[in-house]
Amino acid sequence: MIEQVAIAFEHKDYQTAAKLLKQLQKESPENPWVQYYLGRLHEVTEKHQDAEKIYRQLLRGTRHVKIVTLARQGLRRLQEIELEERQRAISQAKSELNNTELGVLVLEPLSNELKTKASRKFAQIMQLDPYTARLVLPSRGWKLYRTGQVGELKFYGKQLQQAGIPCFWATIAQIQQIQVYQVKHFQASTPQATVICRNEVNQLGSLTFDWSEVTARVVGLLPIFEQVVDVNPRRKLEWKTQTQDYAQFCDLHIPGRRCILRLYDNGYEFQQGLEIIPQVSQNTIRINWNSLSSWIDRQLPQVKIWSDFTSFADTTLYKTEILSQIKSHIDLFRREQTNWDSTFHLYSGLVFVK
Repeated sequence: MIEQVAIAFEHKDYQTAAKLLKQLQKESPENPWVQYYLGRLHEVTEKHQDAEKIYRQLLRGTRHVKIVTLARQGLRRLQEIELEERQRAISQAKSELNNTELGVLVLEPLSNELKTKASRKFAQIMQLDPYTARLVLPSRGWKLYRTGQVGELKFYGKQLQQAGIPCFWATIAQIQQIQVYQVKHFQASTPQATVICRNEVNQLGSLTFDWSEVTARVVGLLPIFEQVVDVNPRRKLEWKTQTQDYAQFCDLHIPGRRCILRLYDNGYEFQQGLEIIPQVSQNTIRINWNSLSSWIDRQLPQVKIWSDFTSFADTTLYKTEILSQIKSHIDLFRREQTNWDSTFHLYSGLVFVK
């Protein structure tokens, strides 16, 4: 009867093949030829997952050379079909309105217990080997995984989310649309807060808001680089760029007004406006900044603080192409171009749009 099944497949008479296989499954369910043709039936009727499962079982469970060869060929066909469907779906996603915009796909952290299972799914979706997939998935903090047209990123992101892998995507345009105000000092804190600040064109003004409008705080350290003289292994003097200090930043997000209030230690006028810090003139900038941060803590006790910027930067700093598209809104004096400033604004912007 197996020969009849083979003839039915040659003639593409899948209805007859299905009837014959139903009978053969009752008579010889373990027969590898019955299993192979059942896999082929699933394949031609577009039950690809069922077909793949049978082909893989045959590869593990039979030594019949001919069947092993046919099962491998079947898996290869399924992979080609999946690739074609994937490319078609990506092309469709890209063609939709606004999906050609430049964007980023960000992976969110997974616990080590969930990583093993997730890495297999991640490998399948992103066409990676499981070992590489496990290395890619982050354990702490966000990871900027891929950049490109947001339609394609959205396609992959939805698949990852359906597989239980936390991620999100955003366009660079969304980040660019956020208004950033550089806070000089607080003028008042009750019943509403008022800050004196500068806008993007450096105009000085004030902004009054309710503390309840603030939905997030983003904090981070940005390195300050200096040229120093060092002795190289050949005992010769040479100039090197080294991190000499860090600038401390704090962003307050007010999404209802589509804006970020940005404070940083050397830009805040501690001796102006509202008296927040006692003996401000006798303190170091670090002490003043810590006191200001503690004061903001008391104003916003329920607001989440996002402080994983450094781990995010580790995965992002080398992505110069995308970072060059992002205006940092940071006015630190830089002797040389650095991606740190744009990376911080990207991180804060992603928190904002998410």
